[in-house]
Amino acid sequence: MDRETEKERWQRNFSDLLQELRVAQTGVQILFAFLLTLPFSSGFPDTNGFQRDVYVVALLAAAAAAALIISPVAFHRVLFRRGRKPELVRFAHRMASGGLSLMLVAMVSSVLLVTDFILPRPVAFVLSGLTGVWFLIFWAALPFVHRGWLDGDEEDDEDEGGDGGADGGAGRGGRSAPAT
Repeated sequence: MDRETEKERWQRNFSDLLQELRVAQTGVQILFAFLLTLPFSSGFPDTNGFQRDVYVVALLAAAAAAALIISPVAFHRVLFRRGRKPELVRFAHRMASGGLSLMLVAMVSSVLLVTDFILPRPVAFVLSGLTGVWFLIFWAALPFVHRGWLDGDEEDDEDEGGDGGADGGAGRGGRSAPAT
């Protein structure tokens, strides 16, 4: 079978990461847009000081998440055609991880803002905490537990001895990556 070159592997890893970032970027942009319009809604003056503080946390976390999730595009512009794909993939991986972390803060803060507005505060805290745990289960715990999982899907096989991270893994179509 064909072997994927190291250059092809880095290009594929970058393309895969960009696909992931497109999904995350859409989510964070929608949340950020909603948060930007919220102070101009008729009910916002009815919020209390705590709710406005939570709003500011959610807004700033969404803005920071958007910056991190979009930053690989700017980084790519600077490194374009300079043969620095490995550095770009590593940077993009770190920025995506940071962006998702901040997106978690923005999401949980947004849930807290809304639930505190309509429910008693203790209930809002519990629901927001459960929301955070829910996200952590699906965004961190399950991927971590299954990071060595091989399900036989030849289209997405991971490097058998590696960590399967953003800068590792095997090629498409059942090709395995050379050891690095």
